[in-house]
Amino acid sequence: MVLHLERVKALAADLTLVLEGRTPERIAPRDAPVLERWFLARRAEPCLVGLSTGHPLLPGDGRPIATSELWLLSEDRMWARTLSRWYRLGRPARWHELHS
Repeated sequence: MVLHLERVKALAADLTLVLEGRTPERIAPRDAPVLERWFLARRAEPCLVGLSTGHPLLPGDGRPIATSELWLLSEDRMWARTLSRWYRLGRPARWHELHS
């Protein structure tokens, strides 16, 4: 968790510099690795899927959503922190509800 926190802090600092007008050439270390024969791809990240009520950007009650990347799930399963926001968690889905 500490490693992820440090990575997110570093990412946030770099993105802030970009927003302030700094170029990658001025931000990135001179010995940054080179990536050859690269292409864009996708990979799965942990997230939550459920029915949202009170979302600031996705209005409606009981609206099906998938959250951004999940970063924290409280031990009591009452709260979750995704990359974009906190969620209060209601009851979890039951297996038969997912497959009926």
